[in-house]
Amino acid sequence: MKRAKKAYKDPEFLNSPEARPIRILAEYLGPEKRFRDHGIKHTVVIFGSSRIKPDDPDPENRELYWEAERLSFLLGEWAKKNGVDNSGFAICSGGGPGIMEAANRGALRAGIPSIGLNISLPHEQLPNGYITPELNFEFHYFFMRKLWFMYFARAADFFPGGFGTMDELFEALTLIQTGKINRIPIVLFDREHWENTVNFQRLIQKGYISPEDFELITFSSDVHEVFEILKASLKEIMEK
Repeated sequence: MKRAKKAYKDPEFLNSPEARPIRILAEYLGPEKRFRDHGIKHTVVIFGSSRIKPDDPDPENRELYWEAERLSFLLGEWAKKNGVDNSGFAICSGGGPGIMEAANRGALRAGIPSIGLNISLPHEQLPNGYITPELNFEFHYFFMRKLWFMYFARAADFFPGGFGTMDELFEALTLIQTGKINRIPIVLFDREHWENTVNFQRLIQKGYISPEDFELITFSSDVHEVFEILKASLKEIMEK
């Protein structure tokens, strides 16, 4: 009689509904080990649309891509000059195309590590070519991916985007509002876009959020201003 398969070596079992808790745990423990092995302790996370291209026919979208790349480069350049990259700092993105690609691209140009937290989708989202290879991840569960977005985050910058970007924005704001994570800078890039997209003042007027909740958000349309905001947050962390 042949030996029975060990459960942990049985692909049919591991991909079954019964093994879902194991798969979820693997998406926590696997990344945790790799982050520890590579000394990751602090990140700035850059979010935004996956559909924006570096040669986008829309000049505003094209400019957004290169502004995201520039922001990431400025952070990386500053980190290298000041030794911040030696304290476990990396740029983090969702790992796909668009603004995510621009963030990883700027980090690579500056010569610092960058993380790509990709996600398996029906229409495959492939990792962009600018992620540090050892920090290239792929998740099945959105909620585990979101955990790692915020786990090391010391600041987050949101460029214009669609449902995914909006989801990640309100997730971050809710975690801060409810005290589940420490307060970090949440910067919305392109003030006109965000004020035309989300009527925050209406939410305040109706009492759905408080004026204090609105203070969790900083708006800016200038890459250098955003850089100074994010840099100040990192400096504060590093000095502790």
